[in-house]
Amino acid sequence: MVQASGIVKAYGRHVLFNGASFTLGPGERAGLAGRNGSGKTTLFRMIMGRELPDEGSISIPRGYRVGHLSQQILFAAGTVLDEAMLGLAAKNGPGNGDSGFSLESEAYKAKTVLMGLGFQAEDFSRRPLELSGGFQVRLNLAKLLLEEPDLLLLDEPTNYLDIVSSRWLEQFLRNWKGELMLITHDRDFMDSVTTHTIGIHRAKIKKIAGGTHKLYEQILAEEDIYERTRANDEKRRGELEEFINRFRAQATRASAVQSKIKGLQKKDRLEKLSKEKGLEFEFNYAPHESKWLLKAEDISFGYAPSDPLFKDFSLSVGRSDRIAVIGRNGQGKTTLIRLLAGEMEVWTGSVSYGSKTVPAHFGQTNVSRLDPSKTVEEEILASMPEQRRGAARSICGAMLFGGDDALKKISVLSGGEKSRVLLGRLIAQPANLLLLDEPTNHLDMESIDALVESIGAFEGAVVMVTHSEMVLRALATRLVVFDGGRVKVFEGPYEDFLDRVGWESEEAAPLNSNRSPVNVGPSGKDAGKAANKKEIRRAKAELITERSRVLGAFQLKIKEAEEKIIRFEEQVESENLALISASTKGDGGEIKRLSKSIHEAKGKIETLFEELAASTEELGIRRCEFEERLAGLEAGNPEN
Repeated sequence: MVQASGIVKAYGRHVLFNGASFTLGPGERAGLAGRNGSGKTTLFRMIMGRELPDEGSISIPRGYRVGHLSQQILFAAGTVLDEAMLGLAAKNGPGNGDSGFSLESEAYKAKTVLMGLGFQAEDFSRRPLELSGGFQVRLNLAKLLLEEPDLLLLDEPTNYLDIVSSRWLEQFLRNWKGELMLITHDRDFMDSVTTHTIGIHRAKIKKIAGGTHKLYEQILAEEDIYERTRANDEKRRGELEEFINRFRAQATRASAVQSKIKGLQKKDRLEKLSKEKGLEFEFNYAPHESKWLLKAEDISFGYAPSDPLFKDFSLSVGRSDRIAVIGRNGQGKTTLIRLLAGEMEVWTGSVSYGSKTVPAHFGQTNVSRLDPSKTVEEEILASMPEQRRGAARSICGAMLFGGDDALKKISVLSGGEKSRVLLGRLIAQPANLLLLDEPTNHLDMESIDALVESIGAFEGAVVMVTHSEMVLRALATRLVVFDGGRVKVFEGPYEDFLDRVGWESEEAAPLNSNRSPVNVGPSGKDAGKAANKKEIRRAKAELITERSRVLGAFQLKIKEAEEKIIRFEEQVESENLALISASTKGDGGEIKRLSKSIHEAKGKIETLFEELAASTEELGIRRCEFEERLAGLEAGNPEN
């Protein structure tokens, strides 16, 4: 268990936490949500004892083991398998339970985890330092998972994983028995794994049972209520000040005036909430009329003559296509995007554009093309056909480089900031074909939502490499799938692909009864599995209908409460004006009637706000329940 009490942490004027508290209970798996720079990684470092809060405390029980995914590459064993098994040694070492264990069974566990994270059987005997940087981090992750600490801290674990490995890790973490705190920009991954969400918002911490959607709905509802309350308080304050100013000089009203003055002095003024910045932009569309924007015909390519990445591959891109390129790392996804962008030459075949096709390419390697000596504004200007400084400044602001931040040199920017500069360059140039390679990397959840919305609204075509199943489900209408050593086009959305085809590695048992790697034929084609899928689809359709009915009732109740609040607020405003007029005329009877009516209306407004908050919270809880039931169906259990 971890308990944080009243923590305060600031770097200069930048306050990350101001009196923040939370408790992580036994067996809880919590997603840590918040904008980039809000303090998520800093909180991890404080839990690990690598940083101390300026005030407050973080309490961890004695003997409680905290494990963290290290980016530091430091290997002690001679092979990948032996290095992974060091995690088991740490778990079973002195003071950590039974130290006697079967070498065979432990090797089986290590192989299972390694293969789940994308290693092949032939990798087990390789030296760790021979691996690529991404697979070295995966090896560190395998060791950590096998160590089974009491608290597992994972900071963006999917950054180095492909879609298949991410799906395996997602299932693994759902079964995690200890405590877990997870940072990830992938909203669907987080919500499918966690039992709770811890949100960092306005230097405070809010913890709720359920997913990120429920958290942000509650925050929005609470801030809406706060702003309405603040507006009502300001209106009331104005009325009191007007009363004081009007009757200050009248001796007969001196007592009432003094009472109003004391009331104002006692009542704290609610500060207006500052608006939180987020990405707001749209892509610059270059009109065209042709049916096809791009055609790749029978293309082949590889980095070694004897080992092509793909052969005789063809793809046509229509004017409004949303094509996702998916598959394991190292199979050629980024290479394909670069070939389509004309940055590399195909071995055989051809890549051709339509007569009015205007492509724009976003690639992670393109960060190296930014000039370190230029400012953010200068980089944006360089991508604009009409170099208008005002327009460039607008794009800088949309990419969260407002004011003097637009004058920062590229050399001082973080990796995430450089990615935003690349995104700014992309939207500065007119295009009708977007070629995007992992554009969501380094973006927080809110920024990813804005990007997905902008891609969805773009009038041209999009071909995009992504490992995010959330992005796939939101955008993709066609797929280019790298799987099982082949590349093929799937005509349909991602859910159809999972239902009709599925990932080859997920249809194979990783290890047989002799505990050695094997491959088995696809089980998805037998009648039993097909029948089960049909039953799941039927149950899913019934559950979606039930969800619509139940949630719709709550949404209607919320809408009716909001409409009543607006009516009563309009009544109070109108009667306040009438009260002022009656006071001026000295009409005692009218003053009494209006005062009573205003008091009753304000009481009804307060009651309605309480009902609104309760209904909003209940809506979030019921929505979360339906999401969990749907997740159970999608996992293949129709009884969930």
